[in-house]
Amino acid sequence: MGSDSSFFVNMARPRILIADDHTLVLEGLRKLLEESYDVVGTVEDGRALVEASQRLAPDLIVADVSMPLLNGLEAARRIKKILPHVKVIFLTMHPDTAYAREAFRIGASGYLLKRSAAAELSLAIQAALSDQVYITPSIAKNMVMTFLDADAVSSSPLARLTPRQREVLQLVAEGKSTKEIATILNLSIKTVEFHKSHIMRELNLHTTAELTKFAMAHGLVALE
Repeated sequence: MGSDSSFFVNMARPRILIADDHTLVLEGLRKLLEESYDVVGTVEDGRALVEASQRLAPDLIVADVSMPLLNGLEAARRIKKILPHVKVIFLTMHPDTAYAREAFRIGASGYLLKRSAAAELSLAIQAALSDQVYITPSIAKNMVMTFLDADAVSSSPLARLTPRQREVLQLVAEGKSTKEIATILNLSIKTVEFHKSHIMRELNLHTTAELTKFAMAHGLVALE
């Protein structure tokens, strides 16, 4: 009996947490993965992803880049500080290598496009669980070139903002009022206003519309 029980323990399936702000995508990914893996949860925004990661301690996370309240990149940055060994695979519509470069700089194990998920997600998960990295072949060549471009990384306008300022920027771009942002981030209204004015000075932007356009162009919010 002892050997039988240890056998089943060793056969425990990898635990996966899925994050996407589209319910249909979540259900599709769950069905795609649950035959081979233990899908421990699904969430629809970045803040929920950070909370669920701490609570569920998954082996691997499959997350979209563009999600409300906190985008996938910022969520992963927080999660990797708390759970450094968790594997993160980004599944996104963004073919832009700038997003991929940032994802791997954070410590992602995979970056693939949603249109190729059915064919590639299982390969990406297997690679991640084996401590390897998977990149969608269609962007791999450009990814390597831009990854080696240190100037492109250091010159990113987002790099001039603190994590808190990027949070405020995303929430402004999502149409949240100053009061709503203060509540979400547990800050005073004056502090939010201070961050917003600093962001505008740092990025040389002058209106909320310009901030929103910038945030969309840099993947902090979805283009939808």
